[in-house]
Amino acid sequence: MNVWLGRKFHRVGRFDRAVSRAVAGIPVSAVDGGLLRLTRSANYSLLWTGVATALAVRPGATRRAALRGMVSVGGASFVVNVVLKSLVARRRPAAELLPLPRRLINAPTSSSFPSGHSAAAAAFATAVALESPRTALAVAPLAATVAYSRVHTGVHWSSDVVVGAAVGTAVALATRRWWPVRESDEAQAHIVAEVPLLTDGKGLVLLVNPVSGAPGYDPTEDVKAALPAATVLRTEIGRDCVEQLEEALGAQPDKALAVGAAGGDGTIAAAATVALRNALPLVVIPTGTLNHFARDLGVYDLLEVVDATGAGEAVGVDIAGVELETDEGTRTFHWINTASLGAYPDLVRRREQWQDRWGKWPAFTAALIVTLRRSEPIRVRLNGQWHDLWFVFVGNSAYHPHGAVPAFRSRLDDGLLDVRWLRADLKFSRTRAVLALMLAAIGRSKVYSEKQVNELIVHLNAPESVAADGEVLGEASRLRFTVAGQVPTYRRDEDNPRWATRARPHHRRPLARLWDFRRGRPQNRDLD
Repeated sequence: MNVWLGRKFHRVGRFDRAVSRAVAGIPVSAVDGGLLRLTRSANYSLLWTGVATALAVRPGATRRAALRGMVSVGGASFVVNVVLKSLVARRRPAAELLPLPRRLINAPTSSSFPSGHSAAAAAFATAVALESPRTALAVAPLAATVAYSRVHTGVHWSSDVVVGAAVGTAVALATRRWWPVRESDEAQAHIVAEVPLLTDGKGLVLLVNPVSGAPGYDPTEDVKAALPAATVLRTEIGRDCVEQLEEALGAQPDKALAVGAAGGDGTIAAAATVALRNALPLVVIPTGTLNHFARDLGVYDLLEVVDATGAGEAVGVDIAGVELETDEGTRTFHWINTASLGAYPDLVRRREQWQDRWGKWPAFTAALIVTLRRSEPIRVRLNGQWHDLWFVFVGNSAYHPHGAVPAFRSRLDDGLLDVRWLRADLKFSRTRAVLALMLAAIGRSKVYSEKQVNELIVHLNAPESVAADGEVLGEASRLRFTVAGQVPTYRRDEDNPRWATRARPHHRRPLARLWDFRRGRPQNRDLD
């Protein structure tokens, strides 16, 4: 075996020396100075930090690419510089073989194997490609040039670069275990063949929540300008949104054709409740802070709403319900994203507070540690057995990935409830949960369980608060979760040839930037 390995390494060495001689024979030119500056700019990953900063300016896919890229660079640098270089000592190429204008003045003295610059470059380019393939078309050539510059300037052998790039690529791909990549920007749902045409919003009763979303921006006038024939209301402080919409429907001289909302998930959920009760289609305008439902639905801006309502394009979407049984009777609520018991609402609140600074998965891990440390378990009966649990999560439709932190839905009409819970009645349950999450093995931990069901009945030994779509609904000792029904929801059909020139945005942008209402056409050129 040692003889065989020796032969292999000897062949690699011969190849490396041949490549280095060939590179050394390239005539001196102005390119040498550019490659020297480029390879120095990549020291300590400063180049990738600058690129990531530029990408993070724009929300959405490019910002996610920047975050994943920097996480991948950090992981690749650790594996190469801390682990592999300390295990494998290799002499760097002789600088004397290169022309003087091509040499690095301050050449590195650490082990040559593998190349840390190549690992960081490949890690960043691969991570960007996972989130934003278009952006990667610009980043990948830069990364390849950085990797080549290590051979061109004589500080690495070609095999150092190849192995370093392989390590960086592997690290970036491994991030998917903790941070899943969403392959589509909208969940699937069956197409509803016949929904009313809402030309200019005619027949639509729509509620606008002016305090959701960006501070200082009220979308009411933008919505009225885009849908001039619609009945547009504003939320009233202290008044229930469902009651306000029901009253507006009853006051219409002609029967309303659709109901909708512009706001966050809580406002959208109220409109969905009214739509389900009155058998009306739903219009969703995302003007909230996070817009989880609209993002899964695939509606990102007001232009898409105008297109879909004007063309009569919609899909069927599940609306979930929960019955709260108390001493005063039973109350029913409808919700569109998630419901929860126990510490989960606090966990989500902390994660959303920190994720813009740290990224979703680091923020979730930190939020989980803080929440589990401060919270108290609840006594719950599930599957006919009593358990002490830290929290119970219930999703409207199955969430992905399974066996991990729920991140997104692939379908909105599967008729299922996604139930997940974290046990508190096992020894060291909190420590085990955190370690399993950090190792991307939470799905195989005994403290974690999940199942997909059509109905869920929960008994508690004492009344506990239940939250849905970010709102606390109340307290109850018995809960019944169901899929209450389906509502046709307007969404532009991207397979329709008429929308071929409409570019699908990969992030939510303020409505005023997407629609120039004074000119009556899209403001952004890519939407013309």
